[in-house]
Amino acid sequence: MCSHKGRAFVICLLRGIMNEHSMKKMASVEFSNTIVSLKEFPFSRRTNEEKAAIKQLGPPRPDLNIKQVSTKGEKAYTQSFNKNWYLRKTWLAGCHVANALFCYPCLLFHPEGNTADGTAWTIKGVTDMQHLSEKVKKHEKSKNHMDSCLKFSALGRVNIATQLDEGYRLAVLRHNDEVSKNRHILNRLIQCVKFCGIFELALRGKDETEGSTNPGIFRGLVDFVAELDEVFDDHLKTASVFKGTSKTIQNELGCMLRVVRERIVEEVKAAKFVAIDADETTDVSTQTQLVLVLRYIDSNNAVHERCFEFLPLTESTSTSIANVILERLNSLFSDDDREKLIAQAYDGASVMRGEKAGVQRKVREHFPNAHYVHCYAHQLNLIMQQATSHISKVKVFFSELSGISTFFSRSPKRTSILDQVVTRRLPRASATRWNFNSRIVSTVYENRADLIECFEAIKTSGSFDPLTVREASGYIRMLQDEDFVSFLSIFHSIMPHVDVLYQQLQQKDIDAVLIQRALQKFTSSVQAIR
Repeated sequence: MCSHKGRAFVICLLRGIMNEHSMKKMASVEFSNTIVSLKEFPFSRRTNEEKAAIKQLGPPRPDLNIKQVSTKGEKAYTQSFNKNWYLRKTWLAGCHVANALFCYPCLLFHPEGNTADGTAWTIKGVTDMQHLSEKVKKHEKSKNHMDSCLKFSALGRVNIATQLDEGYRLAVLRHNDEVSKNRHILNRLIQCVKFCGIFELALRGKDETEGSTNPGIFRGLVDFVAELDEVFDDHLKTASVFKGTSKTIQNELGCMLRVVRERIVEEVKAAKFVAIDADETTDVSTQTQLVLVLRYIDSNNAVHERCFEFLPLTESTSTSIANVILERLNSLFSDDDREKLIAQAYDGASVMRGEKAGVQRKVREHFPNAHYVHCYAHQLNLIMQQATSHISKVKVFFSELSGISTFFSRSPKRTSILDQVVTRRLPRASATRWNFNSRIVSTVYENRADLIECFEAIKTSGSFDPLTVREASGYIRMLQDEDFVSFLSIFHSIMPHVDVLYQQLQQKDIDAVLIQRALQKFTSSVQAIR
């Protein structure tokens, strides 16, 4: 059972994420086959499990109270809906809220309707009992209806070709094996290139011909990997098209990059609206670079997002970053096209978002329409930081927890003791890395007893300075403190769900509906821990 402090934190963590009405509403329709739920949460946005469940439930068939009064001469006739229609037409569905009839397959696969009968069978619903037979016949002949029925019938079924044609199945297996092999070979080449990049080694040798005594470091590294990898070695000996060691191919890759960039520039100049997204990153050689992403709408109103370039940075000041961005933007936009840049997106760092001296302000001085938009992919991390700092004891807990990692990272001698006793390194403290808190919580929780033993060894060894001994004594008391152990247990249960939510929100095809579902599942999971 969680302590009172733990329950208070969970309540704080979940406050503001989603109101209770939205959660209950979503939970009630997630696996529902009602017309209302299918309109509110379209079939195309649902998971494969939900789609299979909805197909198994079949079309809803309530007893509708549809009555239509018509006259013939001086007599009045009342025509009512008969439930036998459900037996005659298996695709027919009813909605008790709208008190109307709908086409179940079309609602799932073509909710926009069709030109034959408009939106009657998918959006408005059919209530005309006098002409119901004619409407049904007309709808059954429509292209969208036939396509929807085929898709509905095939949903969840295995491709017949793979069952009937053994040759086709074997061809697919061979193709998959070949793809896996090619990926394996390409991965080996990439690893060799990365190795040379880390140590700033040249990729070219003076003489790369067969039998050369000095083919260069990259070629020598490739040959060394081939001795250890039989598949890679066989490829180098038998491949006639691409070995990955040719300087000609390396030059061609550079040419391909230039062609791609030229094409992107052409599309940007032809686009009506453009936005940029930029962020700092540090490569393996500790060189700071700025990643520039272009997002624009082409002549067909299609949205494109291109990673355009890595720009080197000499300093991380707002002036330096802004100058690098403006230099690239000035080469992309002429004086007459500056109005096309309508947005700039960065993270929440003050150097980027500052109103008076931030990067976004300096860019807007030259591109007045480039409104600043915060990159909302960073918002979840900020929410977690605010949630964990709202309660003072929780804020102290994470501060002390990160201190353990810092303690060992400052001294190789301390790290040596850690390796001997715990046999596992602690994650390095990072204020911006999303999963740092999760990793450090998990590591300390699983190795708490070993860490206490490690600090005891540092304390009693007699080979450490007084400051280190005092810090080790403090960490021993901290790891034995009831409040610390209580918070450690609580967050060890919560953090895996936070990691899942992080991963879901970073998906490329995420949208508002999927975000709402992910938050609802996260909320219910954390509430279950209580």
